[in-house]
Amino acid sequence: MILAAGYLAIFLGLIHSFLGEILIFQKLRDNELIPSHGGDLLKARQVRILWASWHLVSIFGFGMASILIWLSLSTSNSSITEVLINIVSITMLCGAVLVLIGTKGKHPGWIVLTIIGILPWFA
Repeated sequence: MILAAGYLAIFLGLIHSFLGEILIFQKLRDNELIPSHGGDLLKARQVRILWASWHLVSIFGFGMASILIWLSLSTSNSSITEVLINIVSITMLCGAVLVLIGTKGKHPGWIVLTIIGILPWFA
């Protein structure tokens, strides 16, 4: 179950970055890597930090996925293993609650984050 959660976290990070680029940031750039067009609402520097923060979330997700995959391959049942599993699970569940509340349940990310958060506890 821990390995499945790790792979699901990788999948979520890839989808998050890919769809963010297609659905959001593609409309905010002119043939540049980093978008900078925020219209009347956002300044260029604000759009750039939103873009960086967006992808930072994916990178942190890959880090969490790496921890889960490493834990799934570990043969140790030490207390540190349990602590790491709890940290990752609680972090993912907090993220799920944030997305659930922030989008009023309309964004499916909270469901995937909940699954990632719960799976390791069934190992």
